[in-house]
Amino acid sequence: MADENTQSFVIGDVQVLRIVEWQEPYAPARGLVPGVAPEVWEDNREALAPDHWEPGGDRAVVALQTWVLRSAGRTVLVDTGVGHGRERPGNPLFHRQQGLGLPARLARAGVRPEDVDVVVNTHIHGDHVGWNTRDVDGSWVPTFPGARYLLPAADDHHFGPDGGYGGDVRPDDRLIYEDSVAPVHTSGQAVLWDGEHRIDEHLTLESTPGHTPGSSVLRVASGGEQAVFVGDLMHSPVQILHPECSSCFCLDPERAAAERRRVLERAADQGELVIPAHFGGPGVVEVRRQGASFAFGGWTP
Repeated sequence: MADENTQSFVIGDVQVLRIVEWQEPYAPARGLVPGVAPEVWEDNREALAPDHWEPGGDRAVVALQTWVLRSAGRTVLVDTGVGHGRERPGNPLFHRQQGLGLPARLARAGVRPEDVDVVVNTHIHGDHVGWNTRDVDGSWVPTFPGARYLLPAADDHHFGPDGGYGGDVRPDDRLIYEDSVAPVHTSGQAVLWDGEHRIDEHLTLESTPGHTPGSSVLRVASGGEQAVFVGDLMHSPVQILHPECSSCFCLDPERAAAERRRVLERAADQGELVIPAHFGGPGVVEVRRQGASFAFGGWTP
């Protein structure tokens, strides 16, 4: 692709576009994944730096990105980033963010809002639902007018009014729901699902609770090839080496760790490519078993 922030590859008959909004050092490495010892980062410096770790500042590098899948004649978006002009006082990086934004990057890749048939939110966090909507004359309306928005039912309950907007533990959760999720319900475009949801013959959503109550992964199987988009089941490659270690953002760290191990076991045993929401660099990794844990099997451009 002409845009350096967009890459294209295929999984069988499914075409994948990767749209990167930004990639940069984000947080202290041991703050992002508290259970990982300092020597793990240093011992794996060659694999982690510079795409996933900045050794000098000891900061984890993450990417903010959206995946576009063309499958069975439809265009499917996986997660929609932060959005523009959002009130996010709890997160200075996302608060009232401006910039090029997802719609402009999609346009450069030849994807118009009206072309999108399905939007998948792997979970309801602010950096995964932001461009669900856009501001039109002071009101939030769906960015993709013809799309079905697939929302995990458990997250919709937890972060919505019935669940007290996440119990108001994090004030941003109420803001996120009101500007990026509620308008999709109002428009009649929201589809709630739980357990497993088949999108088409190639794409299947599967619940992996822990990071959030409804956190999910998207499995792709086509033409003898397989991949799994794991959302925030992992924030850093060190969690492949130490799947027992959850990120600081996981609401139920132990359950998230159990789901991470299960997903990695299947990926290693069945040859699924692993595609996390926030990995920088190539963004796609093969995994293999190594004793009771896992190792990097290779980065896929």
